[in-house]
Amino acid sequence: MPTLPDAQIINHIVAGHYADPFSLLGMHQTDAGLRICALLPDATEVWVTDADNGRKISQLSCCDPRGFFAGLLASRKKLFRYQLKVTWQERQHLIDDPYRFGPLLPDIDRWLLAEGTHLRPWKHLGAHLATFDGVAGVSFSVWAPNARRVAVVGDFNFWDGRRHPMRLHRENGIWELFLPNVHAGQLYKYEIIDHQGNVRLKADPYAFETQLRPETASVICPVPERTENPPARQLANKINAPIAIYEVHLGSWRRHTENNGWLSYRELAEQLVPYVKGMGFTHIELLPVNEHPFDGSWGYQSLGLYAPTRRFGNPADFKYFIDMAHDAGINVILDWVPGHFPDDEYGLAYFDGTALYEHADPREGYHQEWETLVYNYGRLEVRNYLAGNALYWLECFGIDGLRIDAVASMIYRDYSRSAGQWIPNYYGGKDNLEAIAFLRRVHTSLGAARPGAITMAEESTDYPGVTLPPDAGGLGFHYKWNMGWMHDTLNYMKCDPVHRKHHHNLMTFGMLYAYSENFVLPLSHDEVVHGKGSLLDRMPGDAWQKFASLRAYYGFMWAHPGKKLLFMGGEFAQGREWNFDSSLDWHLLDEPSGWHRGVQQLVRDLNFCYQKQPPLYQLDCQPAGFEWLVVDDHDNSVFAFVRRDADDNNVIAISNFTPVPRYSYRIGVDKPGYYRELLNTDSHHYCGSNAGNHGGVASQPVSCHQRAHSLQLTLPPLATLYLLWEAQ
Repeated sequence: MPTLPDAQIINHIVAGHYADPFSLLGMHQTDAGLRICALLPDATEVWVTDADNGRKISQLSCCDPRGFFAGLLASRKKLFRYQLKVTWQERQHLIDDPYRFGPLLPDIDRWLLAEGTHLRPWKHLGAHLATFDGVAGVSFSVWAPNARRVAVVGDFNFWDGRRHPMRLHRENGIWELFLPNVHAGQLYKYEIIDHQGNVRLKADPYAFETQLRPETASVICPVPERTENPPARQLANKINAPIAIYEVHLGSWRRHTENNGWLSYRELAEQLVPYVKGMGFTHIELLPVNEHPFDGSWGYQSLGLYAPTRRFGNPADFKYFIDMAHDAGINVILDWVPGHFPDDEYGLAYFDGTALYEHADPREGYHQEWETLVYNYGRLEVRNYLAGNALYWLECFGIDGLRIDAVASMIYRDYSRSAGQWIPNYYGGKDNLEAIAFLRRVHTSLGAARPGAITMAEESTDYPGVTLPPDAGGLGFHYKWNMGWMHDTLNYMKCDPVHRKHHHNLMTFGMLYAYSENFVLPLSHDEVVHGKGSLLDRMPGDAWQKFASLRAYYGFMWAHPGKKLLFMGGEFAQGREWNFDSSLDWHLLDEPSGWHRGVQQLVRDLNFCYQKQPPLYQLDCQPAGFEWLVVDDHDNSVFAFVRRDADDNNVIAISNFTPVPRYSYRIGVDKPGYYRELLNTDSHHYCGSNAGNHGGVASQPVSCHQRAHSLQLTLPPLATLYLLWEAQ
């Protein structure tokens, strides 16, 4: 090794184009003694000191006026702990040299990251508070295998890419550097000289906190500690449990009235959590809170996949929100988007000058529908980045489940593409085999590492086995959104009641495939945007009929097999379409006896009735839990079915979807006895007409519907009844 570097090498490192800084900077053994080199732009004097006793040992010479210093300690042969006493603008600073520290990544982690099988990649990639050799600071690691040079820049080094170039592990393309005396809260990015020699300034893909948009820097932040998943929360996710989900966009559930400003995570914990608990919902589902650049994407175009959005607070605040939900007995589901990402320059797009996270060919790598980029699921490191992220939210924040968005766009290569705009798979088919393998891997790893946590698929096709385990050839989801049921039933409800008899099958068709998957019945945010209006708007007729129809529909839905999901605002029949940039219309509830308050009271009662009655949920995914009693009364638009639990307890649901009361309507039943009216959506408590059966009715030994006993009922107009069998 030469005693001192030549001018060309010095020029390269000062210019920020030297790819192997650790071969030059720091302390190195030579035949002539210990050589020490340091790049300290704008410094005027540099001394080497002994870190153990603070004694000055030698002054380094300025080899280049741009800040390159070097010196030879001829009397020293063995490496020792040293510090640099640097004079900047007549002020002295004692610093630890980042280039005296060895490699940071343990061998086993380097191996696992290289083969893309690391279960928790976030523990080593990104920025981590750390202590090495008794020195506190931050370790930085980033994957950029095709970069010519990567440097850490931030407010701790004047955003100067020359000052802190990183070490490259060539076997896995990971660059790393430990910076002493850097601390939490400071901003940073990576300055990358890419494959073509262009300089790119990139946010950290593994950033655990970010700036508030429109600023884009990453923020050094401690990683939350691993959280437990107690048995009660695991049981609340099970297939035989009552699951009623309140879907929420945190930025528009409620806002500050004085300035339309967002509520913070902590304010939401104090307001949203008790509201959800009081309304009887068992779960909150959050539209994505991963950091995203554009408010109007609602979080579905994320670029900070490991960071809760800074809009509402920091990661500790978000963790507080989750903890408060858990303390209230509410499980939390997070919408998760591994299907695509936006192409903002500071993000993942062409991260090191190549298509690293995305596909190079736009026929595979560009989403025409959303004008975003598609992750390359065939690349092991990308799969590791995404699979690790799924576990990160469950382990570090205690999230109880993930709802995965737009699964169809992942598993089909021809999704939203015409002929010639997509590339067939290896076998010539349209299935995205790499995405399917990725989803199976995610579910296998989550099942082992976080038992009791669940995933839900928003999957709009008839792909088979979405909720089958991976080892049975399925995708491994626990639940699938029943998009077909939602579309069919809403299409029925928007018909004028006089015409509903011609579309009777829309309300019954869902039972033909109800047990093909484990279903959630979703009335989600997608149904109240893009000109669709609100759910109340879908209902025909005058105001009375609109509210009555919506109440009857909710009653039908809560009794139907399948877990329940309702988007915020639907619980009190908001009249206008959802707007992400303003609060829900809470003023509609100001009138104590108003129709909106009546719907809210109904949803609350539906939720608590649902939780209290095992027949309404226990056998959701088993045919034994459901039977039609009246399925073919087209002319009267009446439906009746019985729900059963494992002990053969019965709840009967009867819906009349016309504004005409049906008197002396007879329905056959299996069990003789008294049938108590559990719930009537036409009750005056919900601002209905209060028609009904005076609290219940006894069966009669009159044959009907091929049964020996029957009930003679009054069916209120545009209403759903629940009747609970009680032995006489």
